[in-house]
Amino acid sequence: MANSAARAQIGVTGLAVMGSNIARNFAKHGYTVALHNRSIAKTDALLAEHGGDGEFVRTETVEEFVAALEKPRRVLIMVKAGDATDAVIEELAAAMEPGDIIIDGGNALYTDTIRREAAMKARGLNFVGAGISGGEEGALNGPSIMPGGPAESYESLGPLLESIAAQVDGTPCCTHIGPDGSGHFVKMVHNGIEYADMQLIGEAYNLFRDALGFDAARIADVFTEWNTGDLESYLVEITAEVLRQVDAKTGKPLVDVIVDAAEQKGTGRWTVKAALDLGIPVTGIAEAVFARALSGARAQRAAARGLASGALADKPTDVEQFTEDIRQALYASKVVAYAQGFDQIAAGSAEYDWNLHPGDLATIWRGGCIIRARFLNRIKDAYEQNPELPSLILAPYFREAIETAIDSWRRVVITATALGIPVPAFASSLSYYDALRAERLPAALTQGQRDFFGAHTYERIDADGKYHTLWSGDRSEVSAS
Repeated sequence: MANSAARAQIGVTGLAVMGSNIARNFAKHGYTVALHNRSIAKTDALLAEHGGDGEFVRTETVEEFVAALEKPRRVLIMVKAGDATDAVIEELAAAMEPGDIIIDGGNALYTDTIRREAAMKARGLNFVGAGISGGEEGALNGPSIMPGGPAESYESLGPLLESIAAQVDGTPCCTHIGPDGSGHFVKMVHNGIEYADMQLIGEAYNLFRDALGFDAARIADVFTEWNTGDLESYLVEITAEVLRQVDAKTGKPLVDVIVDAAEQKGTGRWTVKAALDLGIPVTGIAEAVFARALSGARAQRAAARGLASGALADKPTDVEQFTEDIRQALYASKVVAYAQGFDQIAAGSAEYDWNLHPGDLATIWRGGCIIRARFLNRIKDAYEQNPELPSLILAPYFREAIETAIDSWRRVVITATALGIPVPAFASSLSYYDALRAERLPAALTQGQRDFFGAHTYERIDADGKYHTLWSGDRSEVSAS
């Protein structure tokens, strides 16, 4: 209910679905929540429909909103990322006092968060970039929350966030990630992993449909069964739900009447761009981003329809074996996607001196978020056993899992390629694994070429230092150290 006399412990500005749901979540946990929105109608709609969820303070102006909050004031911004966020931050900062906390809960680009944190710090304010995952349902019932920003701000803010976050085995899916933009960086990589996970599931679905001839209902049954084992996850669970849905208008499976062009909001692209800047190969995530882009190239795809496919193989006849092959390939490829994501997080931590702890991230991703999955417990255990793990793939459990899956994984990629069924994420994940384990890569030739045309030098396997061959001269080798 609205209560103008209440002193609120938290304020939420931006009352679209996510903002409204997280405000209700705070209220349900006993906090008095100050509400603000540019359109008063949205504030009143929330109070009319859900005012019984707890104590709310209705405000109309930013000044009134800020005045309703206990000190240090805590304001959560839930508006569209970009210029709108900067405008709201500036308006709030002008009305707040040193020591107050502004929290950006949107999907902000982490470099923007670094900039904003520095600007607010100069004004005596604490700025927290908090990644929030779980969608509308998570916002209401318990998301995974990834707050960055000053450590001292978490002393005041942390208990509130931890109380509304998802809980797994009594542990909240929320922890202080690190300084400035680290929270939004981690959320960005989380979303990149989500892209890869969804693409891999889509490729598995495609193989069932085009290689085995399964209809949507039969594929749904497979995913339901998989969700009882090692692949148990939110995404596998909802995949079965989507595949089982029947379109009321046509009576066909809904998935068969949805246009096959996947949209994206940008966090996947951000992940790939940041990985390129950091020099980290996130091939599975990149292929997932490119696959969405290709799916949206509808005019090109229409023009290319009917191009030759070749016919190098018959469709699999051992349905049970190929189903198991797909399951193993999906699991192994998921491990690669997570391994690449954690590599990127480690590189970002080193680049920005964040001192991130991968085991903590696996812990808070176990519940609430879109990529929550059973095997995150295995990732948590892997980093607890070896915090300096060079790659998740090298953890004993995951190494054994991939070694068990490897022949199935290869059969899936070979069969799909022979049948002309695109599996970019399966194939690139396998190639990444093969490159990682290779004793010698063709990069030696690449480096020789670079030295030939650009005198970029090379290293030798039998001596220290840098060397250059006089390619346009007598082709003798000289030290370049």
